Amino acid sequence: MTRTPRFSAEELQAARDHVVPDVAAGGLSVLLCGINPGLMTAATGHHFARPGNRFWPVLHLSGLTPRQLAPAEQDELLAYGLGITNVVARATARADELSAEEYREGGRILTEKVERLAPRWLAVVGVTAYRTAFGEKKAPIGPQERTIGTTRIWALPNPSGLNAHWTAQSMAEEFARLREAAGLPDRREG
Repeated sequence: MTRTPRFSAEELQAARDHVVPDVAAGGLSVLLCGINPGLMTAATGHHFARPGNRFWPVLHLSGLTPRQLAPAEQDELLAYGLGITNVVARATARADELSAEEYREGGRILTEKVERLAPRWLAVVGVTAYRTAFGEKKAPIGPQERTIGTTRIWALPNPSGLNAHWTAQSMAEEFARLREAAGLPDRREG
């Protein structure tokens, strides 16, 4: 597995407000949507790159990928019908640096992107981000009633290591529910 590069505090701060390109294509089974890039993600150019973030292990544990991918292998997701984008494009040290207006504008831009790419499912990784971006204050984890065109929406738990309410295993179970709803096979090797 590829190791995450080390960056100085100054190098990480220099990545503030950078935009990380989406890993996306038309007609995906699931477009996974993070809150916004962190500084490590912006510095590396790879989504969910911060050590301790459970996104990549959870994707594998849920059966969405055949093995645990490293952030630098993010483009391999396309072969599995998966992609990655963000609600808010600009990188910050913490999601709480984003304003409610940025979330709402991000929801508008995300809606346009989903209309253009037409994935079967949009999976927002962070229910609070989904609630704020789409004005759904009481949205639960799981499938949502709202759709964007023919795209269904699923709110997933945030895989950040700071989210102590969910273990990697309980998150993987929720991601696996999405995998099953999307009609994707369990890709775990063995």
